[in-house]
Amino acid sequence: MKTRAELKSEAKGILRGRWKDSVLMCLVPTLISIAIGLLLFFIFLIPTITFVQNNSDLLNNTASYDGNSGGGGGSFIGGIIGALFSAGISWTFLDLLRGKRQEIRPFSDAFRGFAGPVILGVICIYLLMALFISLWLLLLVIPGIIKGYSYSQAYFVYYDAYEETGTRPGFLNSITRSKHLMKGYKGQLFVLDLSFIGWHLLAILTFGIGYLWLTPYITATKAAFYENLPKTTVV
Repeated sequence: MKTRAELKSEAKGILRGRWKDSVLMCLVPTLISIAIGLLLFFIFLIPTITFVQNNSDLLNNTASYDGNSGGGGGSFIGGIIGALFSAGISWTFLDLLRGKRQEIRPFSDAFRGFAGPVILGVICIYLLMALFISLWLLLLVIPGIIKGYSYSQAYFVYYDAYEETGTRPGFLNSITRSKHLMKGYKGQLFVLDLSFIGWHLLAILTFGIGYLWLTPYITATKAAFYENLPKTTVV
């Protein structure tokens, strides 16, 4: 496995000459998320406020339950949409790293995870990982975090299996193969994540605008991490 500096150098090599398209590609899901949020605001929140104002006595007994379930549902759907965007963008950087392509098509590559052959796989893998990590978190926080790192390569594994065979691989098998890949490397990925803390702080200080450049940098580095994992550990 290469050092953190070497992985980041590979990521910078991917982005060199492609920063504009990389930012545009990551900007697409951001703008869509904002648009969906505004749409939900006008569709649900305003009518809800009106209803609450007209039925305050009736809602006194049910407001707590409804608020919790609604927030959880929005977060769940948001997680799935985020996974679809993240998978597609990650695959694009992996292809660039491997030399399978030379350019980024921002508006089509951002939606690669939504394509018919792979969308079901990304959603099912996300649901399975969310379930498994939630069960581990019921025990302790640390085991849940460790399992999250164990499953972190599942979308890459799924993509490689699909590209190699042309058929949809098993969802659970993709997670299992990720676990094998990450044996002995979870700590390295954790430290790699920690190495971006300073960049996260700078991005926050720019009111989030810095993430337009930081997100491609991190995603490309994660693609380099996967590419450099010894594949012989997969059984």
